[in-house]
Amino acid sequence: MDEKGASGYMWIMFALMATSLGVVFLWNSVPLIKDLVHGILDPSAGALINWNTTWGMLILVLIISIVTTFVQKFATDQKTLRELKAEQKAIQEEMKRYREHPEKMMEFNKQSMALMPKIMSITMKGSFFTIIPFVLLFRWFMEFFSQPAFESFKFFGFLNWFWFYLIFTMIFSGFLRKWFDVA
Repeated sequence: MDEKGASGYMWIMFALMATSLGVVFLWNSVPLIKDLVHGILDPSAGALINWNTTWGMLILVLIISIVTTFVQKFATDQKTLRELKAEQKAIQEEMKRYREHPEKMMEFNKQSMALMPKIMSITMKGSFFTIIPFVLLFRWFMEFFSQPAFESFKFFGFLNWFWFYLIFTMIFSGFLRKWFDVA
């Protein structure tokens, strides 16, 4: 991918991040955003968490991980991504062989750094579809778990909702990426 294409993706990502921040800041100011999100998530995700907090949240995290994995698999060029990662791995192997030669290390480091924007632009494509929904979901989680019934709830006695989400997303995503062969 050329430099112009990569910068185009960066501008799209910047616009999505700005929109996401706007959503966060306007959550309480613009009732339409908050009411719409609550109207969708309260009867679905909220009902699941109210049924059983731990199992409901675990099911939600699994669903979110599945959606994210599918978006990543089908929104990115898996073949090109695998090729770039293989090339990066080969460069790292060469770097290990030439540890005592700083001039060679610099050359390999430049090659490796040149691959980073290409890999990033490919993997960013999945984020285009998920960033705003995830911001809305996180904002909803923050509000849901600040209710009096849940504000002191700790998963397994010590984890708040964010850490529970983060840990189990990493676990589920790791398995799902292997299972669905996502680069």
